[in-house]
Amino acid sequence: MAWFQRVKPAIRTTDKRDIPEGLWWKCDECGAMLHKKQLEDHFFTCSECGHHFRISPYKYFSILFDDGKCTEFADNLRSADPLGFTDTKRYPDRVHDTIEKSGKTEACRNAHGLSGSHPLVISAMDFGFIGGSMGSVVGEKISRAVDKAIELNAPLVVISQSGGARMMEGAFSLMQMAKTAARLTRLSEKKLPFISLMTDPTMGGISASFAMLGDINVSEPKALIGFAGPRVIRDTIKRDLPEGFQRAEFLLEHGFVDIIVHRKELKSRLVSLFDMLRL
Repeated sequence: MAWFQRVKPAIRTTDKRDIPEGLWWKCDECGAMLHKKQLEDHFFTCSECGHHFRISPYKYFSILFDDGKCTEFADNLRSADPLGFTDTKRYPDRVHDTIEKSGKTEACRNAHGLSGSHPLVISAMDFGFIGGSMGSVVGEKISRAVDKAIELNAPLVVISQSGGARMMEGAFSLMQMAKTAARLTRLSEKKLPFISLMTDPTMGGISASFAMLGDINVSEPKALIGFAGPRVIRDTIKRDLPEGFQRAEFLLEHGFVDIIVHRKELKSRLVSLFDMLRL
């Protein structure tokens, strides 16, 4: 039974939702009206309150790779339908519609290039494709990113942005938690660092697997990080929850996150780390 399918690599197209529509965006945090150029100059963060907007893998590539130059790989994988799943629509139809509407082909992109002249492999998730959910293709792409990091003798950065496992693939999706966690042990054996960057949101099976396994766990400010949502937890344990208990700052205070980095400082912090490790 096929978990995913391969297609002939297509010419890279820019995600349709990767380009802001209109000249003004409203900050979800403080309500400030921000001009597109202003957002771009601040790495798509609010200049008033520091709120980090969700951005696509391609934007992270442009921020982290030298001159935004990189080579994408494993871009020929597409979701199959191992369970013949149907809810309000057939799973293949949902995938097809998402591709048509967004221009995105999966919830994960892989690329390698140079960052501060250091070789680097990045696997970046995309909430814009079915909530960034992890199905078989995402698990396979992260696994291949590990293999590429070993091939290039380079550190691996995985950027998490996901609501969790992809329910349309059932157990096949849950298996990716073990698959990715096991694959990451190969980096440890080769003494290559794995940096986990958690962005908003990093939830469900993502936080329960590779996202929390970094040699260094990094987060963007105020990112939502956890397993179940706060309402589910509160209804289950019948207790009030600490204020902001699933935000990056709370997790930093309790040892689950090692460092919180503003997006504008992300590349310089990573390069400093690579310099220190003499990679």
